[in-house]
Amino acid sequence: MQALESGNAAVLTGRPRMHTGVVSGLGGVGKTQVALNYAQRLWTAGELDVWVWVTAGSREAIVSSYARLAADLAGVEDVDPEHGAVWLLEWLAASPVRWLVVLDDVQNPADLRGLWPPAAPGGRVVVTTRRRDAALRGHGRCLVEVDVFTAVEAEGYLRAALADRPYLANSVAELAVELGYLPLALAQAAAYMLDRELSCTGYLARWVSRQQSLASLLPEPDGLPDEHRATVATTWSLSVEQANRLEPAGTAGVLLEVVSVLDPHGIPAALFTTSAVTDLLGDHVGREVGAEQACDGLGCLSRLNLITLDPASETRTVRVHALVQRATHDALPSQRHAALAAAAGDALLEIWPDPERDAALGQVLRANTDALAAMAGEHLWKPDGHAVLFRAGDSLGDRGLVTEAGTYYRRLRTTAAEQLGPDHPHTLATRHKIAHWRGEAGDPGGAATAFEELLTDYERVLGPDHPDTLTTRHHLARWRGKAGDPGGAATAFEELLTDYERVLGPDHPDTLSTRHHLARWRGEVGDPAAAVAAFEESLTDHERVLGPDHPDTLTTRHHLARWRGEAGDPAAAVAAFEELLTDRVRVLGPEHPRTLITRHNIAYWRGKAGDPARAVAAFEELLTDRLRVLGPDHPHTLTTRHHLARWRGEAGDPAGAVAAFEELLTDRLRVLGPDHPHTLTTRHHIARWRHQLSGKPPS
Repeated sequence: MQALESGNAAVLTGRPRMHTGVVSGLGGVGKTQVALNYAQRLWTAGELDVWVWVTAGSREAIVSSYARLAADLAGVEDVDPEHGAVWLLEWLAASPVRWLVVLDDVQNPADLRGLWPPAAPGGRVVVTTRRRDAALRGHGRCLVEVDVFTAVEAEGYLRAALADRPYLANSVAELAVELGYLPLALAQAAAYMLDRELSCTGYLARWVSRQQSLASLLPEPDGLPDEHRATVATTWSLSVEQANRLEPAGTAGVLLEVVSVLDPHGIPAALFTTSAVTDLLGDHVGREVGAEQACDGLGCLSRLNLITLDPASETRTVRVHALVQRATHDALPSQRHAALAAAAGDALLEIWPDPERDAALGQVLRANTDALAAMAGEHLWKPDGHAVLFRAGDSLGDRGLVTEAGTYYRRLRTTAAEQLGPDHPHTLATRHKIAHWRGEAGDPGGAATAFEELLTDYERVLGPDHPDTLTTRHHLARWRGKAGDPGGAATAFEELLTDYERVLGPDHPDTLSTRHHLARWRGEVGDPAAAVAAFEESLTDHERVLGPDHPDTLTTRHHLARWRGEAGDPAAAVAAFEELLTDRVRVLGPEHPRTLITRHNIAYWRGKAGDPARAVAAFEELLTDRLRVLGPDHPHTLTTRHHLARWRGEAGDPAGAVAAFEELLTDRLRVLGPDHPHTLTTRHHIARWRHQLSGKPPS
């Protein structure tokens, strides 16, 4: 009603060029009620002489309604309904009376071919339909999109519906959100609650538990309110049938099934052209289906208002109402769930870039994985945990959200243990990820302890030479070194290298990685020259085996640059890191955490090379980006603040250094606690630069 009378006020004024309004929208948004309210307002205001309401579910229904009205107006019934319909259209074109024709619930635009009411000075036409085909536009017609209620409208509707029993109207806002503000769902939920003396809170508990089907939470067909013709559970079935009949036939329904297990707030268009989805379509329709046909299938769903397409967005191209999702998913046979979960998970993996350069795309892919995990449940764990579950967790950590990655994997471990058992390799893999991201979040000692416990179980379950066991030894050695035992790390990597060369061979990527880490920890125990030599040899092999742009090759260049600086050549370190930065930006993107780490090292070694002012400027720029990309509490952000404070002091501003370190200490205490090594280091630097302010040289 508001759409017709405000933004599209000219649509139904009777002007020849804008005399027809096509009210389009998802089933259940209240298109019929909008048209009825509009017609009643005009009739009550005395602006109409003739008001015709046609239930337009088929061409035959339209013709017969026209013929009956023609008989009423002419006083003579034509034996041929088609002739009667033509007579009515001619009468509407020539009559001086003010008329309104409402064609309610048009199923197919082709049904109106030759039956559109004519443009006339006193005539108005309203068409309600779930379709939004191009055929409904033009020729003096204006498409009016009807959406769901606003939050205020939805809450007001529920309160009004429950006005006789206000004690039921608690949690109105929360229930309105869950029902997606859909008028049909709100009306039927209210009827259900009234029939059962069930409060909004009680209904909401049943709704979110997902223990009951959608149909069981709505009134029986003979108890529908406001002359509703169908429940929410069945209201879209006709739309799906129509979409399935459109070319390419049979694809729309399967695509809607895929949509039903993903994030309703946005799914990338690329997902629907993956081989995982097109193979699923081909299996269903019994013929080969390509990417173009999959895109056309999405268009069929959009034409029936079952989904919303946003071609301007590559990441959130497809959106869907959550209740359409639930109704679609509830209607699936149980044997369909496993195949659908696997196909959706495979499709997400197909479009997940490695490396992940686009933070927005990564966020959307993680949201879709979360939605899939919630909808698919156990079907993503048969026979093993689907790889997309692990890809989503690593995406969090790789984007610098290391605390969130740890939390994600702790939840995943609980589910894995329930679905697969505590000793299943994928359950052990979740423990591996927990330990890894615990270390990356700033707890190397805790990571080392966790890997030590995990190693015992890997050796028991998989044996000492299994690749996963060797990988666990690798990470245990690494985090021992990070926790303050570089000698122990070097020894562990030496022993591990022997086993890797025996089990996997000298050119295996894991063997190369072990050589890389052995070189690093030899440098950490006090032999930077040996580290440089070892990294130079390792880089040659990495480039030969993995290629120059492989992440491990870039990481080797990173450490070679660092140890050149540690060996006494900071200018060479700066130059090497600047070359590496160019490749990091090209391969990973400017905001990837590893790109930011490279910028950090450029700033650090500029300071060590004798240019503390440029170091300060570089750290200030880096801090701005780390705050934006990683957030204020991320370990890397706090580290950048540490170095910025230090180089301010080195640049001749000890007071600024003290102030910055004191601010940092407050956050270190809050985030890490008083006994964390980084907190203690910050206190040390406060003391150091306070000593400098006293007039004595810094220690």
